[in-house]
Formats: sequence, C-alpha cells, structure tokens
Amino acid sequence: MLAARRAGTSRSLGGVWLLGLALVLWNSLPAAAQERAVPQSAAEITLSFAPVVKTVAPAVVNVYASRTVVQQPVSPFFDDPFFRRFFGGPGPDFGRPRERVQSSLGSGVIISADGTIVTNNHVIKDADQVRVALADRREFDADIVLKDERTDLAVLKIREPGSYPSVEFADSDGLEVGDIVLAIGNPFGVGQTVTQGIVSALARTRVGVTDYQFFIQTDAAINPGNSGGALVDMKGHLVGINTAIFSRSGGSNGIGFAIPSNMVRFVATAATDGKVQRPWLGASVQTVGAEIAEALGLDRPRGVLLTQIHPESPARDAGLKIGDLVTAIDGAEVLDPDSFGYRFGTKAIGGRATFTFLRGGKELTAEVVLMAAPESVPRDVRVIRTYSPFEGATVMNLSPAVAEELGLGLLEEGVVIAEIAPGSPAAQVGLQAGDVVVSVNEEAVDSTRRLERLARDRPRLWRLEIRRGGETSRIVLRG
Repeated sequence: MLAARRAGTSRSLGGVWLLGLALVLWNSLPAAAQERAVPQSAAEITLSFAPVVKTVAPAVVNVYASRTVVQQPVSPFFDDPFFRRFFGGPGPDFGRPRERVQSSLGSGVIISADGTIVTNNHVIKDADQVRVALADRREFDADIVLKDERTDLAVLKIREPGSYPSVEFADSDGLEVGDIVLAIGNPFGVGQTVTQGIVSALARTRVGVTDYQFFIQTDAAINPGNSGGALVDMKGHLVGINTAIFSRSGGSNGIGFAIPSNMVRFVATAATDGKVQRPWLGASVQTVGAEIAEALGLDRPRGVLLTQIHPESPARDAGLKIGDLVTAIDGAEVLDPDSFGYRFGTKAIGGRATFTFLRGGKELTAEVVLMAAPESVPRDVRVIRTYSPFEGATVMNLSPAVAEELGLGLLEEGVVIAEIAPGSPAAQVGLQAGDVVVSVNEEAVDSTRRLERLARDRPRLWRLEIRRGGETSRIVLRG
C-alpha cells in the first residue's frame, strides 16, 4: 500500500502529460470499448465475481426429469407356466412387462418472477414428470409449457404460485469475442457450480444440435448436467443457455456452446398453444461461395442468394426476386444461410423487417411483412390402420405451415408422413417421417383421405412413389 501511495504522489510533469494523453485517447474510444477494460492494478486483478454470482445463482435451478417406460420380459418363455414353475415367480405378474422409471438431470434458468423457466429440450424430452430444485433447496413440480426441438429449447412453469428470483436478458448481439462470462449449472449432478471463461467466438455454425446454427462459443467449463444452465455477463444478465460441448471424453475441453439470449427470449415469448410462431419468408436461400462472389463483383463471400420464392409469400409481396443477394436484415449483416436463419427467425410476428439486397449491382431495400406460414390446406391428420405398407404412419396434407414445421422443401405439395410408429409395417418397409407420398399404384395422392382409401386396397403388388430430400424413388412390394 505504501508503494502504491508513493507512486500516486510523486507524478512528474511528464507523467501528467502522459495521463492527459491517455484520457484523450480513452474519451475517443466508443462507449462499448470504454466499458471493457484490462485490469490496471493488483487490486483490480483480485476483484471477485461473487457479487454477480449472488445475483444470478438464485435464479438457476436443477431440473429433474423422469419418465416411465415399459420393460419387456427377458424371454417370451416366462409366459409359459412350465418355465414359471422351475424359475420361480408364481405370482400372476411374473414374466409380464414391467414399468421402470428413467430419469435425467440438467439445469434451467428462471426468467420471470412467476416461475417461468427456460431449459434445453433434450433435458426434458419425453418426460412424464418434471421437478426443479432452487439454489435455496426448495423443490417444486413444474409443468412443460413448450418444447421446441428446432432450437433445443423448452419452457417450464413452476406449479406453485409465488414470486421467484429471476435473471434479466442481455442483448446477445452486444457480445464481443473476449468478453468475460460465467457459466452456472449442475454438472454431473454435484450441485450448483460456477465456472468462468471468455467468449471464444460468436455465430458458430456446424455444431449440429439445432436447426438454428448460431452459437456463442466459450471456454468456461461446461459438462454434462450444465445443459439448460445460464451463461451470464459481468452485469449478471443472461447472454445464453448452455447447450453443448465439443468433447471426445465426455468432459469439458474448453469448447462449449450456448444458444444466444436473443433466440431464447424469442422462443419464450413467441409460443402460442405450445408451439413457436416463427416468421415465414417463403423463399429458399443459397450460400455465396468465392466463385459466386467474384461473379457478382463482391469484395468477399457474403450474403445469401434467393433461389426459390413461393408465389403467395411475403418475399414475393415485398418485391424480392430469384437471384437477389440479401446482405442484411434490419441492419444486421447476413453472412451465410445460418446467420440469415437466425436474424430472420428471431423476428416477432406482426411487424416488418427491412431487407438490404443487391440486384444488378445496385443496393436496394424491401419491407417484408412478418407473418406465420399459412395453413392454406387443412392438414387433416390421419393414422393409417389398415393392412398396407402405410400401416402405422401418421399422415397430413401439405401446406406452407406443415412444410415449415417438418423442414421440407418450399414448394412441396400433396401428403407427407409426419410420424411412423416403431415396429409398424410402415417402419419395416423403410418409410420415414418427412417422406412425401406422390402416388400409390399409379394413382396420384393429393389428400390424406385419398391415401387412406388407397391403403384399403389389397393388390398383389404395391407400387409406391415416394419423394425424400427432393429425390423421388419408386418402391415395389408384395401385397
């Protein structure tokens, strides 16, 4: 302390001049840069993250999810009275399917005082019962409000009314590489744990755990059980939900990924009847590689190229055309299809988005109405139960809304298989969810009603025409 005081009281004229220059340079920096400062003294280096943790930790919960599964008997002989006589189990339930409870563990974050919680969908997937434990050891049952597989997010609600600690959202677009962040969760079920790191990268793609590839990468230690936990900034605000790690051993290697808070906030507020209402552009996009960028006269590959436009879409109404190069949405730069999907997919229904695009070498803008994909044709969901190659398949009529939900092509029409019952004839012949049924025995399938009628036939041969991933296949089966 004495040395510190001496250094502060023996400034020379040159030291004053240097200080003045530093102040001028500091004042000339942008506000965001001024808020981020390298520690200048030993006292600053020894500062603690405890105040941030005390603010946020009460809003981070442990999530316990359980489901009941039916366990089949080890051998079908157990149903035989002769074998039951020698292997015991004289009771009437011996050898019958038994119920077993499977459980999973993760983390969650309370985002509002009414007990609304955000976690990962894979934490509570297929759960029959969900229970959450707060940092103060209180435990509550929770209802599943929303499950969104496309973002791997889920929303829970504590059943017992009350006022609960919550965390505020930060604008994840304001993050910069190098920012300090804290990860809070329950790794390996050892209890609430805090780890510290930096933002290693932004807008990470090719992670492969959600449809929206736009992750925050951090070196804060994230391990199994951290899923659904909080990634917070130094103000104690939520910047992301910890979701995945890159690891060959199953433990932390310093490469963790979090869903940006702007996507989390969108999903938590855009739910209607248990589903997320996303804006529909009605256009397909393509990556701009080096060759295309050179042909278009760009200084570097950027933006996305419009390759298809639905005739009754917001894109068409806004005046966009095939071949337009979209470079920004509401001023946020678009680099590739992943960033395009994130920028557009986090817009709220009911407003407008300004698209900046290039056409013929000129930069133009267009106002796109933010609306949900229309269900222009009633989906008329039916389960095929008659003996046929489609037995056990749940089918529905295609519309832009259904195609958007199932991730199908923009211009797909007809009937799509939405679900296949495990072990059913439909599963055994190789049919999959997402397959579009084009024709059956040379008769076009344009509705679920017609497919259900065709499935009642008993031909000697079944001739199926199925479109999968844009490619059409013909299948011939014995009747």
